[in-house]
Order: sequence, then C-alpha cells, then structure tokens
Amino acid sequence: MTQYVYSTIELQESNVYLMQPRASGLRMRQGIALSVMERKNFYDQDTYQALVSRIARLTPDTVPAWGKMNAAQMCAHTAEVSEVANGKPLVGTPWYIRLMGGLIKKMVLSDKPFPRGARTHPQYEIATAEDFEAQKQRLLDVLEAIYSTGRAHASESKHPIFGPMTADEHGWVTYKHVDHHLTQFQV
Repeated sequence: MTQYVYSTIELQESNVYLMQPRASGLRMRQGIALSVMERKNFYDQDTYQALVSRIARLTPDTVPAWGKMNAAQMCAHTAEVSEVANGKPLVGTPWYIRLMGGLIKKMVLSDKPFPRGARTHPQYEIATAEDFEAQKQRLLDVLEAIYSTGRAHASESKHPIFGPMTADEHGWVTYKHVDHHLTQFQV
C-alpha cells in the first residue's frame, strides 16, 4: 500500500497547494492544508520528561488559547482520560459510541491533531471548580503510573471504547492527548 506524504507550499495567502507523489513525479493541486503531527511515544523517557516539564510550567492563572476550561479543569479532564486509559471504568457511554468505537479509534490514532473544542465523553467533562494544585498533582500521578507500568501493561489492557491497543498505540494517544491540552494552555 502506498502512503502519501503531503507537504504544503503557500504561494498566496488564500491559496495552498499540495504536492502529491505520482508515477511521473510530483503533481500540484490546489486544496486545503493538511496538518500532521510528529508521532511521539509517551513511553520514550525524553518524551515523558518533556511532558512533565511542560505540566510543571502550568499555573492556576495560565490562560488557554481556546476552549472553556481553566487550568485546573484541564488537569482534571486530562487526568480522568488517562485514568480510564489505565483501567478506570468508563460509565455512561452511549450505545452508538460503543458501536462506532473502531472508527473513533482510527480517528484518535491518526497523525492529525485533535480538533479544538471537540465534544468529549460525559465522564470527561469537567464543569465544576477544581483545586488547581490537587488536579495538577493528580495528572502527574496518573502519568507517572502509566509510565512506570510501561509498555507491557499497555499492551495487555483493553480500552473501554477502542478495545485492544498495542503499546505503541497507547503511547501515541497518551502523548497526543496530553500534548493537545498543554498546547491549548501554551506550555
């Protein structure tokens, strides 16, 4: 199976051209820019330490670039998602979400960044006021637990929506979700 790698060239402010590989060389077509993330693995020590360092820079007054959550709510949300990925029960999942689990898993594991302001599972919605220091520590604790149990535990666990995941998939989606919210808060 051929994988296409797209690169963008901005020729004018309103026009973005995509270079597509084909048998006779590259073909240029007008289109929308595709954003692709660098794939990192949470279980890589440098990646894990970089996330911990970014979390350490969060303060209760850190303002998000988008969204409605404050820093404490973001820490609580990210910790809750990570706890579920590490085995905590996920309750109240609508039947149609379970039915579409494979499709959702494919979207979550893609190299495309998460969309800003996307809906989330009801258990992950944090609408109440939270204690910043307690939630920041909770996030650090769950990430430490996931990191210390390692790849073996990740490959043995089953996500309540996505089903079985490899250690690399688990490491990627953990990094991708935490990075998404740290980017949201510009740290």
